[in-house]
Formats: sequence, C-alpha cells, structure tokens
Amino acid sequence: MSNHRAAPSASPPMASSASASRPLSKPLVITAITVGSGLELYDSVVYNFFATLIGPLYFPVHDRLGQLLLSFAAFGIGYVMRPVGGLVIGAYADRVGRKPAVVLTLWLMAISAALLVLTPTYAQIGVAAPILMTAARLLQGFAIGGEMGPASAMLLEYADDRSRGFYTSWQPFSQGLAAVFAALVALSLANVLPHATLLTWGWRVAFVIGVLVVPVSVMIRSRLDETLVPSKWGDSTAETHWQLVTRHWQALLATVLLMIGLASAVHIVVFYLPNYAAIRLHIPLSQSIWAGLIGSLVLMILSPVSGWLSDRIGRRRVVWWSRIAMLVLIYPAFLAMNNAPTLSTVLIVAAVLAVPMAMTSPATLVLVSEVLPQRLRATGVSVSYYVATVIFGSFSQFFSTLLIHLTGDANAPAFYIIGCGLFSLGGLAMVRETLGRRLS
Repeated sequence: MSNHRAAPSASPPMASSASASRPLSKPLVITAITVGSGLELYDSVVYNFFATLIGPLYFPVHDRLGQLLLSFAAFGIGYVMRPVGGLVIGAYADRVGRKPAVVLTLWLMAISAALLVLTPTYAQIGVAAPILMTAARLLQGFAIGGEMGPASAMLLEYADDRSRGFYTSWQPFSQGLAAVFAALVALSLANVLPHATLLTWGWRVAFVIGVLVVPVSVMIRSRLDETLVPSKWGDSTAETHWQLVTRHWQALLATVLLMIGLASAVHIVVFYLPNYAAIRLHIPLSQSIWAGLIGSLVLMILSPVSGWLSDRIGRRRVVWWSRIAMLVLIYPAFLAMNNAPTLSTVLIVAAVLAVPMAMTSPATLVLVSEVLPQRLRATGVSVSYYVATVIFGSFSQFFSTLLIHLTGDANAPAFYIIGCGLFSLGGLAMVRETLGRRLS
C-alpha cells in the first residue's frame, strides 16, 4: 500500500542506511518536506513582488502597458516549463524515488536564482539580458514543476487512511510559507533601501537569499525516508506513464479542471492583488505588498484546517463550498477596491478572498492525489497542476491586465476568476469522494 514506508525494505543498502540513522518522527517529516518546498518556491514568488521593477530593466519597451505585459509574461513563461518538469522529474520520482527527485529540484532552483542575481540589465548587455532572464525563469519553472508531485506524493504516502488530507495540506502551507517569506523580504528591501538603490541592485538581494538557503534545504531533506519502492530500469516506464492518457484520462481531465480554479484563485489573490493595487489604485509597492503577505498568512493558517476538515466531512464538500464562496465574493471584492481605493480596503479584500482560496487548496490537492495510483501519482499531480497553472494561473496577471485594457472595466479580473471557477466545478462533478478509500 502506498501509505506505508516501503522503501527501507526495498534493498539492502537502503535498509542498512535506515538502520544506521534514526528515522524522523512524523512531525519532523512534515517539517522537513514543508520547509524544503517553501524555500524552493520562494524564488518564484519573490520575482512576482519585484515584477514592476524588473520589467523596465530587462524589457526596454517605451510604452508602460507594454513593459507591464512583458514583465508579467516573463513571470508567466517560467510556468511553461512546469508541466515539462512535472513530467520529467515526476517520472523520475515514480521510478527512482521521491527523495532523490526533491533534492534534484533544489539544486536546479539554486542555478536559476544565481542567473537572476548575475544577469546584467538591458542597458548593460543589450538583448542578451531579456534572453538570460527568460532562461532563468524557464529553468526555475522546470525545477518547481518537478517539486509539486514528488513532495505531495511523499506527504500523502507518509499518512494513514485517516490523515491523508491533513498531511497533504502541508504542501499548500509551504506555498503560503514561501509567499510570506518572500513578502517579508520584499517589504524589508522596499522600505529600508532608497528607491534608486532598490532599482539598481537592491532587488537582487532577495534572490541571493534564495541561493543561500538551498544547502539548508538539502540538509533538511537528506534525513527523509523514501516512501516508494524503486522500480528496476528494465521496466517499461514509458508504457506505465502513457497510461495516464490511455487508462486514466478521465481522472487526468478532472484534475486539470479542478486545478484551473485553484491556480487562478491563488495567483489572483496572492500575486496579482499587490500589483493591481500598485498599478490601478496607485498605492505604493512598499505598501501594496502587504496584500500578498496577508493572503499568504491566511493560506498558511487555514491549510491545515482545510486538510483536517476534509478528513472529517469529505474532500468534495470542502472543495464545493469554498469554490462557491469564491464565485460569490470575487466581483464585490474588486468593486469595493475600485470604489474605495485605499490600502485598508485592499488588505480587507485580500483577507476575505484568501479564506475560500486557502480552504479549497488542500482539499483539492488531496482529492486529485487520491484518484491516481501510486506509480503514476507524482507525475499525474505535477502534470495536471502545472498544465492548469501554465494557462490559467501564471498568465492570470497578463490576461487580467489585458482584459482591463480591452474592456476598460477595472473589475475585469473578477470575471476571469468566475470563468475559471465554473470550469473547476465541472471537474469536481467528474470525481467521486475519496475519503475513506484505500489507496491503490
């Protein structure tokens, strides 16, 4: 069964290694996986907070709208590689093990962060600057794409049948942790450094921190036990993972639809609101970042609650009511911000919208994880999440900005969320309740 730690008995070397070192307790296991995931996601999140500063430095478009669109596109293009990373590293995790996969993604993230730190601006090296920046974002996306599936599978497989929701909830918690850490760093730099200093080199400090934390993350994860019995290289991996499309296509489609609602909500509430407040409401970036911080704090606090609740009343109920709440609240939220464009209004909106976002995230993640068999779980979760995220999550800021420009309606991002939410309810209708089912 996938909820047992089978790897220590998989081979003599692994068994001897397990006996040589004392295994971690379950609270320490959760901490190790969660902190590692949070530190890895940090670099991607902190880029978002400085997107309005990075745009003019690397994308020399004289039109302000063009700069914003290119900057948000650079943020979104990093997500293009996430399904690829999810497929490649997810297959590696399903073949060799979860532990080597999550360590590999950490080192790839370190390389991408180093590129962000060292790449000169367009004024210094010309067209090579946006090319290197784009390459860094692509590598970053590949690494993060390979993180979600193995880490989520590892948490799920450490749990028993009565606590899978609670254990899996620590993956969304790690996303909130990353965003809180990134927001605190961004706020500190924006408020301590003069704007000219922040513009020239101050923002790079945030990515230096991302490079420095990688050895810590590797050390933390090195003590984890493997949760998967590795396959032999002679096995037909291609045939096995092709079954995601041939035998499990309905589950895969349902998970993509479910992830559309999740990805769009997270990116609008946590990532887009600070930029929306700075661009549309003319609130200084040093203040608007607080909106992202509040949304991330709510995600951290409520993720374990959502996971625990899904273990009590079911995954589908938690997903259903949280999605309905988001559909009801999103338009009045944007209407309130535009009618009262103050920092306090933005912060209240961020806190309110973060509640359904936080409640739907863990329940969705455990639901899609449980409908897939163990040998396909890391790959399936990664690919479905990032296929949805590439189109509907990462480019949500781009599409929202473009919709506002095309329609002249400052509330256009609300309609974007409503559309994505309705798609996700279709995915929910395609899956059965998984609470109480034994994992295959």
